[in-house]
Amino acid sequence: MKSKMLKHAACALSLSLLTSLGSARAAPDMVVVGYGGAGQKAQDVAFFQPFSASDGSRLIQSEYNGEMARIKVMVDTGSVDWDLVQIEGPDLMRGCDEGLYERLDWQALGGSAQLIADAAQACGSAALVWSVAIAYDTDKLAPGPASWADFWDVKRFPGKRGLRKRAVYNLEFALLADGVPVDQVYAQLATPQGVERAFAKLDQLKPYIQWWEAGAQPAQWLAAGDVTMTSTYSGRVAQAAQAGSHLALVWPGSLYGMDYWAIIKGSRHAGQAKRFMAFANRPEAQVKYVEQIPYGPTNTEAAARLDPRLAQWVPTAPQNLAGALAMDVAFWVDHGEELEERFNAWASR
Repeated sequence: MKSKMLKHAACALSLSLLTSLGSARAAPDMVVVGYGGAGQKAQDVAFFQPFSASDGSRLIQSEYNGEMARIKVMVDTGSVDWDLVQIEGPDLMRGCDEGLYERLDWQALGGSAQLIADAAQACGSAALVWSVAIAYDTDKLAPGPASWADFWDVKRFPGKRGLRKRAVYNLEFALLADGVPVDQVYAQLATPQGVERAFAKLDQLKPYIQWWEAGAQPAQWLAAGDVTMTSTYSGRVAQAAQAGSHLALVWPGSLYGMDYWAIIKGSRHAGQAKRFMAFANRPEAQVKYVEQIPYGPTNTEAAARLDPRLAQWVPTAPQNLAGALAMDVAFWVDHGEELEERFNAWASR
């Protein structure tokens, strides 16, 4: 959900920030690994510091970009130096099946009745609801784009386009740009013809694409004028807009899903990690998080407590869900490896 920037940041109070596995190995405290940037700073304020204070325990933060291979090596070698990680839905499901994560007892965690659908998983507890949408600068585009078809229209809207360098998201957006209705996107992608159609559509835009890999890049590129429009995690642009920028989001055709907290199999601090999960699911903690960065809460009570002016930026607000596409996690579990491999080969050509 999801920020993915690898950059250094200072942590206050008793929390330390580590940016390398070597540093984590020396740590006697629970190591929590997220995606860095503004999202992790918000987690620090809403979750990490308050949890440490209430639990009477220490935790250490580190950052990564979702590298599953690194986690697999830890588990396979029995040298587990991270404890709790933020992970995307497809990677959580694959890793759970492969035995990379501890299975959860939801009754011991306080139950899941207040959580939204799919937030409570066998190996994961949802951290947030994210959305990937089109962003643009209203000072530079008026009128702006209204759809992925507009995103692909380089004649009407000349200039570079920012896209995340992954198959996931982009294949869905390509089909939406090619006129596939929202409710038929994954049925199309499940066929060889649908995959060919998506890549053919990406071919049309490829000369204009500027690939982003860190969540902070889209807003930075828009501000600098490097791209005319870009896909982006909604929370980053919402935060920039709240700070006074003139960036806007196009919610129809946005793709939404969840990131999860997962405990790496063999963690030496599994008990502490489970207490953290229970703490992070509390409505008051989630409201505080959304106030820091407007991703969607996973606790229904938290969602009901949000100020309407804040709720307009949240992916799960009713008006923002209209015309949006829910990520099909099972599809990416089944097909992600082959599609990412094909995408990487295509992008490198």
